[in-house]
Amino acid sequence: MTERPDIADCPDAATFRQWYYLKEELISFARNAGVKTTGGKFEIADRIAYFLDHGEPPEEKNPKKRVVAKYDWHSAELTDQTVITDSYKNSQNMRRYMQQSIPGFKFSIPFMDWMKANVGLTLADAVEAAKQIDAEKKAGKKQPNQPQNQYNAYTRAYFDHVKDGSQKELRRLWALRRQRPGPYVFDPKDLALLEEK
Repeated sequence: MTERPDIADCPDAATFRQWYYLKEELISFARNAGVKTTGGKFEIADRIAYFLDHGEPPEEKNPKKRVVAKYDWHSAELTDQTVITDSYKNSQNMRRYMQQSIPGFKFSIPFMDWMKANVGLTLADAVEAAKQIDAEKKAGKKQPNQPQNQYNAYTRAYFDHVKDGSQKELRRLWALRRQRPGPYVFDPKDLALLEEK
């Protein structure tokens, strides 16, 4: 196939996974097929892929653990002794706390993953982890590929290659690129798509 099919026209998961679909497209198909629509884009896509191969929705084996902590990360006073709870949320309050120890601190995917994985440790531990993550980044350690950040990765690669590029051109290029099979990684050859009518 050279033109992106509707999800309903994909004969199997392998065909479906070649193409880029917006979350709203996934939800619409899932609803009509009786597939669960909660969760992130890639969770829904995994359920749809299973459905396309098996003709029925997957069994939900590991329902998400219910958040039990009531801690308010938006307004509570944060200290080095504050324990990371399962209700942790990035907030301006948390950003201010982190910036007291690390001027210019910004949330990053590795840091957010660390917070999710380390419930029970303290914010003093989080500060040390953030410093380590920052040191690794400055030393040139690449962040792991995050499939949910395809557009962001594509954007960075585009601007690395096209120094005088524009957001308008990038958005047009991305819209054209996602109409073709993946993987959705910027390739300088993609620029030829802008010449097509």
